[in-house]
Amino acid sequence: MRKFKNERNDRSRERDRQTERSEPRSPNFDNVIYGVLPVLEALRADSLRENCFTDIIELCRERSIAWNKIGRERFNVAVPDGANHQGVYAIVASATYSEVDDVLDVSEVPLIVILDGVEDPRNLGAVIRTVECSGADGVIIPERRAVGLNDTVAKSSAGALAHVKVAKATNINRLIDDLKSRNIWVVGTSGEATMSYTDWDWTQPSALILGNEGSGLHRLVAENCDTLVKIPMFGKVDSLNVSVAAGVILFEARRQRAKLN
Repeated sequence: MRKFKNERNDRSRERDRQTERSEPRSPNFDNVIYGVLPVLEALRADSLRENCFTDIIELCRERSIAWNKIGRERFNVAVPDGANHQGVYAIVASATYSEVDDVLDVSEVPLIVILDGVEDPRNLGAVIRTVECSGADGVIIPERRAVGLNDTVAKSSAGALAHVKVAKATNINRLIDDLKSRNIWVVGTSGEATMSYTDWDWTQPSALILGNEGSGLHRLVAENCDTLVKIPMFGKVDSLNVSVAAGVILFEARRQRAKLN
């Protein structure tokens, strides 16, 4: 009896050592997305059915993407503490940038968003989500002094980053000159503008420029715009979050363009 007990203990210790060797190390969260909807959107799902987990597995099989079910302990190592993962996560390739020309050539009547120095990755992600939902053609951001595409941006976009072209411009003012040469109207936003955003004709090829969360557009950028528009404020706070402002204006543009169809 004692010998059997010792053998059982030896096997138990061996299993423990194997578990320790197979336990995943703390991952780099930069390329991890989690939650049912972000993962489904990253797989470019067209629609959701009742069983979201079945959808995810089917899409992985269709695209020859490896998938696996793992235990709770190993899963918790793979996602950040407190993440609303809903029991699913995906390891994705790093986000890649498009060329500026690729963004401008999406549509014959472009509607693009340019961000002049947005620094908060959650704001950039939310703007990308708004661009996708409004059917705009893409986003252009500066190469320097602004946030780029990272894991926080991807998560904040709730999967929209998989569908929206994002390009970097070396110099926003030179980009404005290029847009004008392409007959694309450049419309900046400013609380001091005299024109309401609803008074601009958004059925024309247009580039909407939104400024930094705190200081707005840089002076030279504002001066180089064809026109400046504002969103009238009626409360005690004098400005909107940049992603909310993008949504207000882009859906007005969409409303005007829908009238032409």
